[in-house]
Amino acid sequence: MVSESSVDLMGESGGRASGPLIELEGATKTYHSGSVSHEALKGVDLAVHPGEMVAVVGPSGSGKSTILNLVTGIDRPSGGRVLVDGQLLGEMSEEELAIWRGRRVGIVFQFFQLLPTLTAVENATLPMELAHIGSSRQRVEKASHNLELVGLSDRLHHVPSELSGGEQQRVAIARAIACDPVMLVGDEPTGNLDSETALRMLDLLGELNNGGMTVLYVTHDPDLAARAGRTVTIRDGLIDGAG
Repeated sequence: MVSESSVDLMGESGGRASGPLIELEGATKTYHSGSVSHEALKGVDLAVHPGEMVAVVGPSGSGKSTILNLVTGIDRPSGGRVLVDGQLLGEMSEEELAIWRGRRVGIVFQFFQLLPTLTAVENATLPMELAHIGSSRQRVEKASHNLELVGLSDRLHHVPSELSGGEQQRVAIARAIACDPVMLVGDEPTGNLDSETALRMLDLLGELNNGGMTVLYVTHDPDLAARAGRTVTIRDGLIDGAG
């Protein structure tokens, strides 16, 4: 059994060293399906510093989502190093990764992934419940604050079916920031929204970034990528130019 204290939750234990928050060094990833192998990443070097907002762009199948899977610990690299928030992810156990990810990473998905029977505020408290943070009352207060932050103070007790797509994605963002993560990661977070709503979502991510949160997101839309402070282009598993 791994205790939470065995995972160095930087920021709760005295801060982290200066330098990149996210660092990939020669990262490779090969997926296997029977006798067929697919090399999704072919030696990626990438550094993202605290407080940056970075968009990862590239054609379908280029390796964009694989990068996000590596930096969130959902996947492990086949080779190279992935260092995030002071943690060498490839050397952590699945339980250590789960504890670290729950406390330190906020993830926003394309299809929201809200629990349909729970209200907005109940969905937004889930990460705190799973991480055993605060009392029930404190969790509800924090979730309510986060929903107010994303402009949903009047929709706290609505279930997802009573919310628009943009409102559901706002709930997903409030859920993602529940545990005050060091970084917010989005895998096509606006891909299921109309263009006007997508731009509003990127404005919201920009506001969070202006507040100091590191944001890394994947998009296929050049207009949405332009909202980031830096754009990284990946093709055929390799980053174009310096990361």
